[in-house]
Amino acid sequence: MQFGFLGVNFKDAPLDIRDKVSFTDARKLEFYQKAAEAGIGQCMVLSTCNRSEVYYLYEEGEAGRGKAEEGEEKEEGKAGEGKKEKREEEWKAGEGKAAGRMRDIYKGMFPEVEVEGYLRELEGKEAMAYLFRIAAGLESLVLGEDQILGQVKEALEDSRMMGYSGKELNKIVRDAVTCAKRIKTEVKISEKPLSVSYIGIRRLEEAYGIQGKKILVIGSGKTAALALRYVFGYPGVQVAACSRNYSHAKRLREEFPKLEVIPYEGWRSKIGACDIVISATASPHLIVKREDFCPVHPMALLDLAAPRDIDTALAADPLVTLINLDTLQEIAEENQRQREHLVRLGARMVERELGETTEWLRLSRMDDTIGPLQQRCSAIVADGCAYLERKLELGAREQKLVKKVLHASLQRLLREPIREMKRLDTEEEQEAYKKLVKQLFQI
Repeated sequence: MQFGFLGVNFKDAPLDIRDKVSFTDARKLEFYQKAAEAGIGQCMVLSTCNRSEVYYLYEEGEAGRGKAEEGEEKEEGKAGEGKKEKREEEWKAGEGKAAGRMRDIYKGMFPEVEVEGYLRELEGKEAMAYLFRIAAGLESLVLGEDQILGQVKEALEDSRMMGYSGKELNKIVRDAVTCAKRIKTEVKISEKPLSVSYIGIRRLEEAYGIQGKKILVIGSGKTAALALRYVFGYPGVQVAACSRNYSHAKRLREEFPKLEVIPYEGWRSKIGACDIVISATASPHLIVKREDFCPVHPMALLDLAAPRDIDTALAADPLVTLINLDTLQEIAEENQRQREHLVRLGARMVERELGETTEWLRLSRMDDTIGPLQQRCSAIVADGCAYLERKLELGAREQKLVKKVLHASLQRLLREPIREMKRLDTEEEQEAYKKLVKQLFQI
């Protein structure tokens, strides 16, 4: 059983390409069906705003020998034999590998997009390690982010509900999820924030306090909206907002019903009564200048704009605590460096955890031989017990004892061969032993 991966993500493909190769639910089902027809036993699609990726399992040497080949086997005469021989030659030359089949299916799902130059592909342990890093947020745009873990679990559940995941894929993905949770608990990557808005609010809380304060927010774009989201997380705040685009500012009330929206010109009369001013506009000029007002009580000013909205001369006022992007960017960059260090620690944890999953998958390759062998053993025990029961007058206790002894004896005979099969390192050795066992035991 071999594990593989292919797809596009934010590292290799621009947004306009990622938008065009997004998997809808209908497209996922179509992909699963085509993969099954190509002989891919198990498959999972992970589709988010930053990636459209496929993880799959296949029996080596079998992928692609699906329904198309079944039709050839039914053909009669030399023409049918010729097609089969040609296909075998292609397989021996490596042209029928599962990765190639999956690549063709993936590209066929998006015929209007030239994805060849953006596709990333991995197989075996490298593909498995990549999935483990994905689940832990180590391959995310924002390192260590938590959302991807839920998306991986949802992708597996979709595959399972549609009937395209099995024991092996379930095991690999669940081990990846378990490893991700351990990394998040022990390494705590996501506790180092990178958003300057979030870092700015945290600095405000540390330097001045936010609970119960009167706050003015200047601006109504994404940065201002994000700041409002964090601010409203504190109890007792009274928040007013203004923007040059009044209607845009009013739309903020859809998310923040308690927000007071004032005309842009009103901020000068409002600012003196506020404890905190947060400015996040796209203006090329200063908004809050030193000459605009004279603070009469302690207050904090948070400037999230670039270029600056708030005059740095205000920092000289003993009543003012000024926080701007110069300080916040330094913190964000330091957090990024710390995150990158923690990511390296997480990657080492992935390598340790991955060993157990890889070993389990290696041993599972022999399950389709060991299982029938043990079933053969049980059938022999049942035949022997039935024979003895016909020839001897055995009570219920004796029958149970005879069955246990026969079963234990046969299991003892099989124990060493099974142990040796599980110790085999290469797939070539495994395949040779499987073939031999099937011949010897007629299973």
